Amino acid sequence: MNQLLPGISDKISAVNKQIGSLVSWCSLFLVMLVFSLAVLRYVFKIGSIPMQELVLYFHGILFMFGASYTLADDEHVRVDVFYAKMSVRSKALVNLIGCLLFLLPFCGFIFWMSLDYVLLSWRIGESSSEAGGLPYLFLLKSLILVMPLLLALQGLAVVLSSLHDLVGTGEKDD
Repeated sequence: MNQLLPGISDKISAVNKQIGSLVSWCSLFLVMLVFSLAVLRYVFKIGSIPMQELVLYFHGILFMFGASYTLADDEHVRVDVFYAKMSVRSKALVNLIGCLLFLLPFCGFIFWMSLDYVLLSWRIGESSSEAGGLPYLFLLKSLILVMPLLLALQGLAVVLSSLHDLVGTGEKDD
């Protein structure tokens, strides 16, 4: 049992890190796309609604998938005034309480409140309201449901890792 918790936690984190690594390429495409749009607009006086909407799609993909990846790398912003000086067990307790009281309920709230919105988008096959815009807006809106699922999954990994640190691995606190 003592090895089961970190094993599951590590597998969940590995999946989120893999997804994050793949999605990180969106930032390169995003920069190239914005540069291309600027050149087209200011040099050639050409605008492109689909390309402008692609900027929103790539930004949405990057943000929605990046949240769980960032948590897997323990890079979310926190006030480290006290946390940085805490022992491993104290940090585990803070992480456990934070996930159980804040992160997981927040993920559930986002998912629940967004479900009808996304399902309606799918039902009507929602597309861009702009003439010549991209036809698959419902796919982008689906990420509103994927994000809290991946984030909650990573939150579960943090809970399992924290429990492992709290139950005791036989190691002394740092």
